[in-house]
Amino acid sequence: MAVDTSLVDPAALLAWYDVHARDLPWRAPPGTPAPNPYRVWLSEIMLQQTTVVAVRGYFARFLAAWPTVADLAAAPDDAVMSAWAGLGYYARARNLLACARAVVRDHGGRFPDTEAELRTLPGIGAYTAAAIAAIAFGRRAVVVDGNVERVVARLFAVNTPMPAARPRLRELAGALTPDIRAGDHAQAMMDLGATICTPRSPRCMLCPIASGCAARGAGEADRYPVKAAKAKRPHRFGTAFWIEHDGRVLLRRRPAKGLLGGMRALPTGPWQETPPGTAGAPTEARWELVDPPVRHVFTHFSLDLSLARAEGALPSPTNDDEWWPVESLDEAGLPTLFAKVAAFGRQRG
Repeated sequence: MAVDTSLVDPAALLAWYDVHARDLPWRAPPGTPAPNPYRVWLSEIMLQQTTVVAVRGYFARFLAAWPTVADLAAAPDDAVMSAWAGLGYYARARNLLACARAVVRDHGGRFPDTEAELRTLPGIGAYTAAAIAAIAFGRRAVVVDGNVERVVARLFAVNTPMPAARPRLRELAGALTPDIRAGDHAQAMMDLGATICTPRSPRCMLCPIASGCAARGAGEADRYPVKAAKAKRPHRFGTAFWIEHDGRVLLRRRPAKGLLGGMRALPTGPWQETPPGTAGAPTEARWELVDPPVRHVFTHFSLDLSLARAEGALPSPTNDDEWWPVESLDEAGLPTLFAKVAAFGRQRG
């Protein structure tokens, strides 16, 4: 269905951005030369499904430890995974290393500057490739994240529910993308969604392109984007095992592939639809379950993870085992879920 995009003025959006752009450590000021591609790439990977507030500190710490993509490529896996701990979605950290090493190995330490070449790198999909091409290299690329989807859905009152609406929203976003200052345009759309065209109670009176917004004209901005009926998130149960010996606790490296892959964690049994008790314990012992369990929400399911303790339990060692000093457990780089559970273990120790 044809839509008149001429009612929306990209120049007005850029003028607003020139004054109101968010001050973010990975950005260049509006209208200035593109920032370092390494900083753009690092920020975009970190920002996937994560807030700006959460990312700021991690971004600064990564840059301090690994100022260039070559530094990151040379970093030990353990150091990077530990530095990432708490940021979530740990496959991103594994892809971060793989991508840095591919840039150094295959591209002489320089990020390619086209969407097609960027998409050949590990962990870089369509959105991230477009964002890097536009923001770091000034290429005309259509950059569509959740904020942009919301802005476009309201501008054109797109009635198709999400996620089926995404191809149409991308098409409309493309029609608005200018040939020049494409990176600033992309960031302006993101900032508009983050600060003005917010999910609830959008501040339409402050919007620089409100005059062309179909949803505002109909008084229905809150209605868009149209949400599909949510499927119920499954719930699972599991048990983590605390084994302490000589002031150290047993940590086990999780398999490289899968949830929390490659991270240090307490040993666990199965995660299933009913409480598993001490099934899957790392050794035979008189296990005591500690209440209450820790509840954690992943993207596709929620989990109640209980803690079991045993005195004098010593399992047969594996290559993935590591005895870590209890007093410095905060330095082990545990994922948030296991850091919460381990807090119970320390309290009972």
